Amino acid sequence: MGKLDGKKVAVLVADLYQELEFWYPYLRLLEEGAQVVAVGPERKVYKSKFGYPARAALSAEEADPEKFDAVVIPGGYAPDHLRRKRELVEFVRKMAEGGKVVAAICHGGWMLCSARVVEGKRVTSFYAIRDDLENAGATWVDEPVVVDGNIITSRVPDDLPAFLQAIISALSGG
Repeated sequence: MGKLDGKKVAVLVADLYQELEFWYPYLRLLEEGAQVVAVGPERKVYKSKFGYPARAALSAEEADPEKFDAVVIPGGYAPDHLRRKRELVEFVRKMAEGGKVVAAICHGGWMLCSARVVEGKRVTSFYAIRDDLENAGATWVDEPVVVDGNIITSRVPDDLPAFLQAIISALSGG
């Protein structure tokens, strides 16, 4: 029995995703017993920044926020591709508005900006998108992990252990 038995988590994927920021959460959440589903703009194989493949099991149109407990948004350049798909932006917005766990690392914060879910929130990210988050109404801080309600953010791959501890804690109720 894992801490997350019965929980369902979407991990978003698109071309040029950051390998560690996709695979570490994907595998770590599986290890805790969650049902983990890769969701992309289309149901197909996407290549990471270094060409490593990840298959989206669901397309944006197929992903129903009512059926998920959390969404993880990895970084790399993928978030710029993800936010071009209106259905994925709406998926993230509905997850956030529904009080479900919405976790973004590195450039994943771009999706939070596009979904308009960071106004008044305390967040972190890769420093290069600090202005984007602040312009979207967030208060940006330089910390390994920031939890503000149901929004969990981290900066870089080195922060992944703290990021996943926060996600697992939020999903397991403690």
